[in-house]
Amino acid sequence: MAGIGFEIKKILRRDSYLSLFTAYAYAGIIGSGPWVLSILGVLLIGIMSLGVVVPNVLITQFQVTVTHLIAMSLILTGFLQLAFTRYIADRLFENDNSIILPNFIGALFVTTLVSGLFAVALAVFAFPQQGAVYRILLIANFVVLCNIWIATIFLSGMKNYKAILILYTVGYSIAVIGAILLRSGGLNGLLIGILIGHFVLFSGMALLIIRSYPSNRFIEFDFLRKKRMFTSLIWTGFFFNFGVWIDKYLFWYSPSTGQPVIGLFNASLIYDLPIFLAYLSIIPGMAVFLVRMETDFVEYYQKFYDAVRDGGTLAYIEEMRDEMVSTARQGIFEIIKIQSIAVLIVFVTAPALLKLIGISQFYLSLLYVDVVAAGLQVVFLGVLNVLFYLDKRIIALIMTGLFVLLNFIFSLISLYLGATWYGYGFAVSLLISVVVGLYWLDKKLVILEYETFMLQK
Repeated sequence: MAGIGFEIKKILRRDSYLSLFTAYAYAGIIGSGPWVLSILGVLLIGIMSLGVVVPNVLITQFQVTVTHLIAMSLILTGFLQLAFTRYIADRLFENDNSIILPNFIGALFVTTLVSGLFAVALAVFAFPQQGAVYRILLIANFVVLCNIWIATIFLSGMKNYKAILILYTVGYSIAVIGAILLRSGGLNGLLIGILIGHFVLFSGMALLIIRSYPSNRFIEFDFLRKKRMFTSLIWTGFFFNFGVWIDKYLFWYSPSTGQPVIGLFNASLIYDLPIFLAYLSIIPGMAVFLVRMETDFVEYYQKFYDAVRDGGTLAYIEEMRDEMVSTARQGIFEIIKIQSIAVLIVFVTAPALLKLIGISQFYLSLLYVDVVAAGLQVVFLGVLNVLFYLDKRIIALIMTGLFVLLNFIFSLISLYLGATWYGYGFAVSLLISVVVGLYWLDKKLVILEYETFMLQK
């Protein structure tokens, strides 16, 4: 599949420090762009609505509503994200392209039905004091977000990162402009604006997929047939998303750290801001992640398995295996190295940064812990990525399940111990998960040839 790897290789062929910097900058923007754009879009809407949307609590209600919708939609669609992407990849490997579009539409139908029922129940029972317009907008935004994640993971699986970035840029630009134009309508006006942007974003991705995989059939549910999707990937997708958000939910709904904002939705003033700032530090790590995994590792991975399938010589297979293992280890090590540098930079500049944007220095200790945790999450993604390439689905499932369990337990303990320990639950759970993942990955890489040739059914 054509993707970011080809673009990066073309840049790196210029063989200069400038080309190296350009390649990593390009990868960082592509890898982190959608996430950064979505967060900055919501923040810009809030900032530019100050003094127009009165009282200001309505802006907070808007931002908290969108945050909760994003969290819930990611967790709910986590069941389908990885499993459906694998289903599509298998059909592409079989050259059965005509089945892709109707099953994509089938996946959107299932997503819309399930998310719609969930959102209706949420709107009816969790927001008794809110008006009908707010509830309708809540349902519409949630359903569109769920479909966006399915389309995004589909295009990510196809390595169409550049198109994703462009569409997110257009979508959130429209969301910001629309919300600003409609902000005189208060909370509902802001929600209408972001709904328009999200709808444009989803429509653009859907049209791109329709053009890329034409078919004479409209809708199919072949992906729901028995043995067409892997149960392990269904639960891995859910566990990963749930694990990332579970500590936030604990802090949102703990009496000591959370406070009600609108209906059932809570926020945590002490926890939310540091974790947001910390996630901005993952951009360098995501750049290394894409450059190393989508160029060197994928190249040797394809050569190794092509040689296995096509009957290459033993010497060549061993050479490609050694190169693949080496690039996988180097890639993960470079992610660790670059994130360590990012952590050190944040440690040095954080006091001045918080002072510049007018945030209390009391957030410093939590910010330091969250920066380390965010870096560990990038390493965790790198380990999972290699395991997925090697088709070690059960190990990935155990790792993500362990992450959920540890983050839940340690975050509860940190809440009990008090403010000094906030954030450590998230960080320690990721650290243990990364160490366990590296141990298993190293064992599997050592016996890769044996498992490739001797354990096939």
